[in-house]
Amino acid sequence: MESEEQVKIDKEWEQLMAHLQQVIGKRPADLNGVLFLIGVQELGKGPRHFTKEQKQDLMHIAVCKVLSLGGYYQQVGTDPDGWPQWQLVRPVPHADLLAQEDMLKVYVIKYFASQQIQ
Repeated sequence: MESEEQVKIDKEWEQLMAHLQQVIGKRPADLNGVLFLIGVQELGKGPRHFTKEQKQDLMHIAVCKVLSLGGYYQQVGTDPDGWPQWQLVRPVPHADLLAQEDMLKVYVIKYFASQQIQ
């Protein structure tokens, strides 16, 4: 049986996915797709072609950004190419993959709420 908290996360996630589909015209496939979008947004250079390595870096930026909402990371500047640089402030709690994914979803939902993206 799913907990009330899990049901709440799933409902808010579904609402976010539907909203993103309306805004960008395409529903992200999964959490990684949403993290990629956040990474592009945080990089601030607009949509363009990214290499596989850059896509991984964008997802890292996104993870750091959303976890910064929980006080886990802090942006410490940018590199010479303008990519945000992050520092771990406090350890992220150890959890299994599903719990980690749920934690990221909660912070992604908070991210979009804080951005007030219409």
